[in-house]
Amino acid sequence: MVRWKLRDWKPALPGGLRLWITLASLTFVTWALAGHLSGLQQLSIDGRGWWWLLLGLGLSWASLVVNALAWCVLVAWLGHGAESVDLVALHLRSNLLKYLPGGVWHFVDRLRALQPRIGTNRALVSVLLEPLLMAVAALLWLPAGGWQAGLGLLAPLPALLLLPRWREPLLQRLERGKWKRLQRFFGAEGLEAPDPEHLGSGRSGYPWAPLGMEMLFVFCRFAGFWCCVQAFGLGFSHAPGFWLAGFALAWAVGLVVPAAPGGLGVFEAVLILRLGALVPEAPLLAVALTYRLIVTGADALAAGAVVLDRRQALTVRFRQPGGV
Repeated sequence: MVRWKLRDWKPALPGGLRLWITLASLTFVTWALAGHLSGLQQLSIDGRGWWWLLLGLGLSWASLVVNALAWCVLVAWLGHGAESVDLVALHLRSNLLKYLPGGVWHFVDRLRALQPRIGTNRALVSVLLEPLLMAVAALLWLPAGGWQAGLGLLAPLPALLLLPRWREPLLQRLERGKWKRLQRFFGAEGLEAPDPEHLGSGRSGYPWAPLGMEMLFVFCRFAGFWCCVQAFGLGFSHAPGFWLAGFALAWAVGLVVPAAPGGLGVFEAVLILRLGALVPEAPLLAVALTYRLIVTGADALAAGAVVLDRRQALTVRFRQPGGV
């Protein structure tokens, strides 16, 4: 006789939760676009606006470099020497892979590069602690927008998760969950299984330096967004702190909520829901969509630059006497 227990029952949505969140977010954004189509058609960008967008592309590219350097600081803080790996180039090259279906291929690429040198456990921690730091760093910028009905006071609380007593159990849970997902959906070919007895970072301190670098990264990311705001003439409607807080919340939610790769749809939906009542919605939609194009272009440029640099280095090496 089979006994059915409530705790053994786990509701499953067709296609998974990620698919439904993505569909809901994209449906909301599409609905907003349809409702403001006439307003969007009336918008135009003058010559100064195009210069703002070009600056936004450059700042978005620079933010990726800061993000890669922040990862280097994190790896150093963890005490995992990876001198034989160009971490900046690896981060920039693999960052574009986050847009592939599944949203984990950038993790897989970094794991494959680090695992032979520092082991699977250390490699897993190096790639899983980074998004946690980024989410906390983004939320720490929310008080820039003021009280916000208490949100400005509550937003920094997730920083407590980085204390060792909460960080280590959370990392262990994330390591187990990520590895199971890699095995279930992608097979994790070429990767050794982590040692279940040595999960976590093994550090007892607070990651002040990596967190500070991630806060700088989020601010640089916002700088690219701010250029889009200026391009559509919304910069004078509210103080910069207002825009920084709205961007940080939308960016953090797009990072942590399981949805389309790169937070596609989630970031835009949260931004519209958060700021749509205080900002003209048609220009806000234009800002959100333009920013999405700019950051995607920046990702492609950064990855392409690394690939071209590697090919150029190989070409020079081949042409040198004794090159192979």
